[in-house]
Amino acid sequence: MNTEILFQPFTAGNLTLSNRVVMAPMTRAFSPDGVPGAEVAAYYRRRAEGGVGLIITEGTAIQHPSAVSHQNIPNFHGEAALAGWAKVVEEVHAAGGRIMPQLWHVGMARSIGDLPNLDALPIGPSGLNLAGEKVTEPLTPAEIENLVAAYAQAAADAKRVGFDGIELHGAHGYLIDQFFWEHTNKRTDRYGGDLAGRTTFAVDVIEACRRAVGPDFPIVLRFSQWKAGAYDAKLAHTPEELARFLEPLSNAGVDIFHCSTRRFWLPEFEGSELNLAGWTKKLTGKPSITVGSVGLNSDFVTREAGDSGEDNIDRLLEKIAKEEFDLVAVGRALIADAAWPEKLRSGRTEEIEPFTPESTNTLK
Repeated sequence: MNTEILFQPFTAGNLTLSNRVVMAPMTRAFSPDGVPGAEVAAYYRRRAEGGVGLIITEGTAIQHPSAVSHQNIPNFHGEAALAGWAKVVEEVHAAGGRIMPQLWHVGMARSIGDLPNLDALPIGPSGLNLAGEKVTEPLTPAEIENLVAAYAQAAADAKRVGFDGIELHGAHGYLIDQFFWEHTNKRTDRYGGDLAGRTTFAVDVIEACRRAVGPDFPIVLRFSQWKAGAYDAKLAHTPEELARFLEPLSNAGVDIFHCSTRRFWLPEFEGSELNLAGWTKKLTGKPSITVGSVGLNSDFVTREAGDSGEDNIDRLLEKIAKEEFDLVAVGRALIADAAWPEKLRSGRTEEIEPFTPESTNTLK
């Protein structure tokens, strides 16, 4: 198969990438006390050396007591953590790569008593977990304002230490997505209401980040229909609803949409072969990233994703050739083999190390 279309340069604004392959953000939890060290820097450098055009880091904690739920998830605040990230950027750039941090708050996905801050309560728009059960009190307007400021500070720090842009994690049932979703957002103020109204928190975050970094620093937003444990969830049931959802986010300053699906080849709506990234690009005119089981071997895809086992790279190449989306995020395949892009490009697919659950146990 001719994979060269994946390895064409891509430019959006001031961002230029050597190819269309993006490393998807994947939680690794190898940063003791939230500080990424030399092992983390080497891990990301190897992916740049292996041919990844853009690395999006694992989720990183904005400055808030309940932002994440593991003591080894990296922070994106504090002198030690930011110095560690500066070293990561240095290593990736030295290898010719580009890199963005994913800025993250898990919201109500955190459990009471989780580390790193035992006493920090989970927070969310209405204090409801993904099952719709009340756990804590709704966020106050002042608390929301402080969260927006924390995202903006992280964005400013990302630019200061040399990153090539930022990604805001607005998917999978975490904090920003909890504002998007009607099951977890029951607010009656400006942060609630209809689908467009429920984008207000994200709009505030995007606009604050834009003010913090200026007009030319790329902002990526990752969003999804599905939520952790609620795989059939939908924010938008039709293209028209998706357009109403995306318009305020696009207008707020998103440069690229990262459209998270579990299987990139599945159509998003009846009557069209476009997936979520395809529809997002069509509706906004902005570049989009597709993702979802890209590059996994057939046995794994069949077992874990319910697919037929057909080679999904062929389907990927067909869609990108039609310009349905611009960039392709690869996740677990890159955990298993840092050189996945270069091996694919050079036709050495038989040398690609397959992903197994054990692949997540090290930073190889």
